[in-house]
Amino acid sequence: MNHRKYHRIVGIIMLTPLITWALTGMFFLVQPGYGAAYEMLSPRTYPLTEVRTLPAAQEWTEFRYLRTILGEHLLVRGEQGWRHLDPGTLEEFPAPQEQAVRSLVIDAIARNPQRYGEVETFVDGEVRTSTGVNITLDWNTLSLRQMGNDTRWIDQLYQIHYLQWTGIRVLDKVLGVVGLFLLVLMTITGFRLAFRISTTTPD
Repeated sequence: MNHRKYHRIVGIIMLTPLITWALTGMFFLVQPGYGAAYEMLSPRTYPLTEVRTLPAAQEWTEFRYLRTILGEHLLVRGEQGWRHLDPGTLEEFPAPQEQAVRSLVIDAIARNPQRYGEVETFVDGEVRTSTGVNITLDWNTLSLRQMGNDTRWIDQLYQIHYLQWTGIRVLDKVLGVVGLFLLVLMTITGFRLAFRISTTTPD
């Protein structure tokens, strides 16, 4: 292999992480489609039908009292994190079964049918819609998390941007270090070349 071909291959290898960072960085700067991909999806709430007097509880540092299509909920926060209680008994509110989760999700996504479409399947506690969006419920905080194809695609770009190309943590760290080394090496080489050109006078 001649030196010119060797230098060309080395140059391409050195440019690969830089081009990758530039293209993905440009995408993150413009952020097309971010609004829909990372939309905050929440259960729809309704006015409370009655006023309850809650007992004083020193272990609660925060609480939320609300009503959804499933009824009334009392969310309390203590040293162990959030807990979901039944407002009537103050006992742990059992996690809902499939039909109740479906009802909660259907009620929540009705405000944006273009993105979510209709509920299709329920597998291992995860709801999947006709538009390919997966929705999971955190019962302790009564919050929903949605992830569509666009969300997964943007997350993949993040992994590419940070040279997480293999999915193997140790190997990806090595790639990151190598990428930074190549970037520094290319910067030094370019600086030396520019300095040499600027200081060279024509015959």
